[in-house]
Amino acid sequence: MARRPRKNKFRKKFTKLMQKKLVLLFAGIVLAFALLVGRITYINAFNGDKYSKIVLDQQQYQSRTIPFKRGDIVDRNGTKLATSQRVYNVILDAKVLLSDETKKAENIAATKKALKSYFQIKASAVDAIIADSPDSRYNILKKGISYDDAKAFEAAEKKNSKIKGVWLEEDYVRKYPYNTLACDVLGFSVSGNVGASGLEASYNSTLNGTDGRRYGYQNEDSAIENTVKEPINGNTIVTTIDANLQSIVEKHLEEFNQSQTEKAQEGMGFKNGAVIMMNPNTGEVLAMASSPTYDLNNPRDLSKYYTEEEITGMSSDDKIDALNELWRNFCVSDTFEPGSTIKPFTVATGLEIGALKGDETYYCGGSLQIEEWEIKCISYDNGGHGQQNLTQVMENSCNVALMQIGRAIGPEEFCKYQSIFGFGQYTGIDLPGEAVGILQSPDGMIKTDLATNSFGQNFNVTMLQLATGFCSLINGGDYYEPHLVKAIQDENGNVIQTIDPVLEKKTISKETSDKLKSYMYSVVQNGSGRYAQVEGYDIGGKTGTAEKLPRGENKNVVSFIGFAPVDDPQVVVYVVVDEPHVADQSHCSQSSYIAKNIFSQILPYMNIERMDSVAAE
Repeated sequence: MARRPRKNKFRKKFTKLMQKKLVLLFAGIVLAFALLVGRITYINAFNGDKYSKIVLDQQQYQSRTIPFKRGDIVDRNGTKLATSQRVYNVILDAKVLLSDETKKAENIAATKKALKSYFQIKASAVDAIIADSPDSRYNILKKGISYDDAKAFEAAEKKNSKIKGVWLEEDYVRKYPYNTLACDVLGFSVSGNVGASGLEASYNSTLNGTDGRRYGYQNEDSAIENTVKEPINGNTIVTTIDANLQSIVEKHLEEFNQSQTEKAQEGMGFKNGAVIMMNPNTGEVLAMASSPTYDLNNPRDLSKYYTEEEITGMSSDDKIDALNELWRNFCVSDTFEPGSTIKPFTVATGLEIGALKGDETYYCGGSLQIEEWEIKCISYDNGGHGQQNLTQVMENSCNVALMQIGRAIGPEEFCKYQSIFGFGQYTGIDLPGEAVGILQSPDGMIKTDLATNSFGQNFNVTMLQLATGFCSLINGGDYYEPHLVKAIQDENGNVIQTIDPVLEKKTISKETSDKLKSYMYSVVQNGSGRYAQVEGYDIGGKTGTAEKLPRGENKNVVSFIGFAPVDDPQVVVYVVVDEPHVADQSHCSQSSYIAKNIFSQILPYMNIERMDSVAAE
């Protein structure tokens, strides 16, 4: 008879209750792990430096960060405008300094003497660390030591074995070789390689690299073996700026301001001045400057513009406001009423839509009645400009004629072409802090709005918007996106990215462009822009004056925008002077004089041929 198999008394079922317990246990482990990871993340984010120092203090082997070098910023010719200079931090390892009991006093004395001699570090700083933290391994005594001083110390250390516990940590400090040059464009960086403004901010991730690390491990024989992970240095950005052109612009802007400020008793000088220089055929910004400037190597220094007493009396908020005003790029971030520099745009609109044929004449009696308002022309006191054709309208900058042209265009087309020319929009410039200005909509534009808009009042633009749109007026109608960087290179100078000009749209026809160039050539030869003439060169342009709000206080923005040569424009120069300190700001020619000084120096530098040399051929 077959025997029935015995049941195993130790075999138990894996019950549902046991399954639930196992799931709960697993969930508890996962939760605990998540909490641990979260705690580690929190510690790293908020107390990373503190715990890093503790780790460094406890290490019995070497483990040091090797910092990356932030990339350079260079001009179009390779001139360094911003670079990172190698420096060293002086670190004291107190535990090593005190490790030899028999020679401790001698080592301390020799070390303090060397630190004083080479780095001007007081003995009391070392004494404080020895007293408070004798087992510490990482104490920063001084930052930013030069390469030469570091090498001199290392040489002395090799000769004197009693110098103990001091090592030099590699680091970099940002330097600007030309101090104030192109400060609005370059901007500056702060601690931790963070760009605070300008190109330093716009291209922060491109300029930054990745830190490396040197590891030292103890092997079985207690000897240290080193492993090095090399840093990855940042890339270099090649700008469209020409350092020589930038220097010329800043020189004439500052010299004019200084010379006039010295005559303040006579009511001379100005509140702010700014210049943009562009290549009209590519959208490249060749120079950009505004006054006042600041030292990029010491950007928080207010002493140039405020007395010691004024600075002492400032609150923290006052100082922040003063610095923000100093760092502000007027060319990009400030909006204003453009005045008569808008007139070429109004005439271009009329020609493009057929409201103008080019053979029109207008009568100016000094003012024009628009509903209940009498709007005056600059010629009001002299009885008006009389009968004039379009060339004379531009030469005389006649508001009465422009109001009639604006009326012929109408609000719909006027506003449409404001948009086509880029007003009220971001240009796309690779700089932070760009403003857009305020325009009126065609639905809300009444007759007086259209009249005043036609000659550049009651709407706002930026310098960059107007300069960019103007380039399209004189290059045949091509609107290029303005830009300040043309290439990106690796640390060895190899080009890894080329940034080509971006043609965004067509604004006007070549036929209209040619007519406008002719009109604006006459403005400089015979009209309001005659103070910008440079002997031997054909220059075209347009002056502008806009009364600031509130009206009636004799505060104006005066400007001149010009180009050369007229037949084949290669450069545009736009000068704006905010509140010139003269008796009658509305008739001020400061901007034209500044433009003349700039043109007279840049045209030979750019190898733009003189008219007399062409005639001689």
